Amino acid sequence: MKKYFIIIPSLILCIIFASCRDDFAFSNSTGDLGFSQDTVFLDTVFTNIGSSTRTFKVYNNSSNDIVIPRVALAQGENSKYRLAVDGVPGRIFEDVELLAKDSLFVFVETTIDINDFSSGDEFLYTDTIEFDNGPNQQVVELVTLVQDAIFLFPERDAQGIEETLLLGTTDDGEEIRISGFFLDDTELTLTAAKPYVIYGYAGVPPNKTLMIEAGARLHFHNESGIIVANEGSLQVNGLPSTTDELENEVIFEGDRLEPVYADVAGQWGAIWLTDGSKDNIINNATIKNASVGIIMDNSNAASNGATLKINNTQIYNSSNSGLIGTTGHIEANNMVVNNSGQSSVVLRLGGDYTFNNCTIANYWNNSFRQDPTLFISNIIPNTDLTEDLVNAQFSNCIIYGDRDIEFILADDGVSQFNFSFDHSLLKFNDRFDDFVGFPNYDFSNTNLFNQNVLNVDPVFRDEDNNGLQIDNSSGANGIANPVTATSNDILGNSRSTAPDAGAYESIDLSAG
Repeated sequence: MKKYFIIIPSLILCIIFASCRDDFAFSNSTGDLGFSQDTVFLDTVFTNIGSSTRTFKVYNNSSNDIVIPRVALAQGENSKYRLAVDGVPGRIFEDVELLAKDSLFVFVETTIDINDFSSGDEFLYTDTIEFDNGPNQQVVELVTLVQDAIFLFPERDAQGIEETLLLGTTDDGEEIRISGFFLDDTELTLTAAKPYVIYGYAGVPPNKTLMIEAGARLHFHNESGIIVANEGSLQVNGLPSTTDELENEVIFEGDRLEPVYADVAGQWGAIWLTDGSKDNIINNATIKNASVGIIMDNSNAASNGATLKINNTQIYNSSNSGLIGTTGHIEANNMVVNNSGQSSVVLRLGGDYTFNNCTIANYWNNSFRQDPTLFISNIIPNTDLTEDLVNAQFSNCIIYGDRDIEFILADDGVSQFNFSFDHSLLKFNDRFDDFVGFPNYDFSNTNLFNQNVLNVDPVFRDEDNNGLQIDNSSGANGIANPVTATSNDILGNSRSTAPDAGAYESIDLSAG
């Protein structure tokens, strides 16, 4: 009789009999865990708004497989923090296994109601994550600053339907609505006492004025903003500040306070000044991280409709555009716009515009940008709509960016198209002569282009991060018209007898 031998690979034998090694036996941890950080800061959060999730790693640096008898928040189930240990959610965990020379992830987040702890406007909330107990216990500290705020949001009716605002109707008569609400009379003056967190669009009621006082902070949730119509007005009354905290400016931004969100575009909607609004004024404000900073509408260029005066204001990090005027009536002085996913400033379907000592730039680096920094037209592209461009005057301005052609003049030849640039620094490097022969780009025509400087580096301090102060060597240095230049720059500094173009007077940037 023949004998046959079956040769079974040793790996399979190990699996079948579980006898190849005895080091699957876990020993208790001995207090020698390593941590990627010993304190986890969850940054500042508003009361009742969840934080971002923070992550750290726990390391077993030993050569033994271990079990951590207990991983728990010191405040247990009463803690305002929430954990996930290697993907398992909870606040208290027993017998957590960790292989030799391996690590595990711990995720931490929180939502806190400031009224549960303090009557103040902010406080520090802390807890610890305890690993093991007794003499082997190790801890990781958790720290969160919680800030109180005034919340403004749409109400819900008895059926749970959220309040909306009517924008108009479609050609078929269907209503167009957005999530929003009208501010009541007690909410029409916003102060610096506490920050405001706004959900949906806060509407200014008919014939009312929303007054925003110096130092106020407005934080908008996703797809939220301010809308002004029906003879309403927006008055932003910021004042010059003396510190980098911009203590007297009015700041419009998103509702995430963590540093990672500080410059993220598109976190909220827009400030929308519709055709029905009037006498809108924005002074000393910073508008950042919106989809569109400001949208300005009018029904036609000759109407006495909405107007906007904007002074000493910065608009940054707009996922679409910083300022859109549709047949708008806008007067801007010492305005700065930078870093927009499309054009920083769009003036379309005609209108009436005056810009003086403005810095309009675009160094967007979050995606490929096809649009110029400045787009001016008497049409809306891809439609049959056309309106007169009564005036688009740019005096003592900087219009610059990282593309060759940074302004486009789209004239349909049907409606009026009146524009001029004077004493300004312009970026228009027509390296392929694509615009030669077009009258609107005849830079020798002093009625259109008077005493401008082309394609000379403005030497910004840090254009990628919205630092648009200019150096003494800037191409904008000393080129403004002393007669028409603003008397002070955006920081309140007096302009020299040979003033600079743009919102800032130049400084020696090499001096720090």
